[in-house]
Amino acid sequence: MFVKHDKLLELFCKTNQVCVCMLCSVSDHKTHDVVPLKEGYEGKKAELGKTEAEIQQMIQKRRLKIQEMNGSVELSKAGADREIADGVQVFTALKESVERSQAELIDTIKVKQRETEEQAEGFIKELEQEVSELKKRSSEVEQLSRSEDQLHLFQSFTSLNAAPPTKNWTEVRVRPPSYEGTVVRAVTQLEETLSKQMKKLLEVELKRVQQYEVEVTLDPDTAHPDLILSDDGKQVTHGDVKNNLQKNPERFNHCVNVLAKQSFSSGRFYYEVQIKGKTKWDLGVARESINRKGKITLAPQKGYWTIVLRNENEYKAFAGPSVRLSLKSQPEKVGVFVDYEEGLVSFYDVDAAALIHSFTGCCFKEKLYPYFSPCLNHGGKNSAPLIISPVNHTE
Repeated sequence: MFVKHDKLLELFCKTNQVCVCMLCSVSDHKTHDVVPLKEGYEGKKAELGKTEAEIQQMIQKRRLKIQEMNGSVELSKAGADREIADGVQVFTALKESVERSQAELIDTIKVKQRETEEQAEGFIKELEQEVSELKKRSSEVEQLSRSEDQLHLFQSFTSLNAAPPTKNWTEVRVRPPSYEGTVVRAVTQLEETLSKQMKKLLEVELKRVQQYEVEVTLDPDTAHPDLILSDDGKQVTHGDVKNNLQKNPERFNHCVNVLAKQSFSSGRFYYEVQIKGKTKWDLGVARESINRKGKITLAPQKGYWTIVLRNENEYKAFAGPSVRLSLKSQPEKVGVFVDYEEGLVSFYDVDAAALIHSFTGCCFKEKLYPYFSPCLNHGGKNSAPLIISPVNHTE
């Protein structure tokens, strides 16, 4: 009952979304869209049904998200447990190796000291024996010199006038053993053990990051005009003739660089590049907003995370300033791994299963693109191409 007009609420005003009586429909709501209450009721019911369906869909999506997060937590826990187990195994082996080396070192030193002591004891025993014999002779000589028996003195003189036979001790020394190099050799053995353990760890790590292999092809729209790209977008080299290419904002116009078509703004990704036969190259990742015109500075502050080869055997990480890299062998294939959320960019010597360099603590806020530069060919000396190669998971 509508109090104002003392009438039943039989209609529904769609305009104001309220129930009204017959008088309201011809007065206050006469220009509004008014329908019978039943029709309004059915419409609202339909809307509630739709709302309920939407809510159920939202619930389902959130339940799936909960499952996804729980799954991620389980995967994370499994990964953490695996890392802890691997770490405990390695450190246990290292601890045992250190303890074993320490015991061997102490034993070696004690053996040398014991041999020295035994040698000294032998010399001292001989000397004491000679001292005893000399004292005996001294006593006999003294007694003879006091004798008043002239005949006895002459008869004993020959045998007692000389000292008893003894050893010449002039050059005999007890020389303390030399321990020079003993500790160094023990530590060297530990270093060898540590190197073996590191190699095993890196082999396992490389296989893990290789699981994040992604498809990477070169983007001709970003390539410097002097670069020659293969038809499949997997190889790039520097040519002697500049191509007449369309000028666009994406293209490098001064440095002989090229980016990949693919970009990444989350997660992890990995790819490998063959660098065999080259004397100079750049590899890494670059953010989307990098400067592509004019001279370029390779540094994280400028949006580049790269390692480079210069002068055939000089490896550097352009970390701003550059860091000289000491490698045990010259890599022929480089693996590049990025963990976007972790802020990590790592480079591997694939064949040696060795870590070349890692950029850590990076802050990524843009899309990242794989970055390549075969550098100038220098009259053919550096004409070998950079080749994006598939990962060999059987190695």
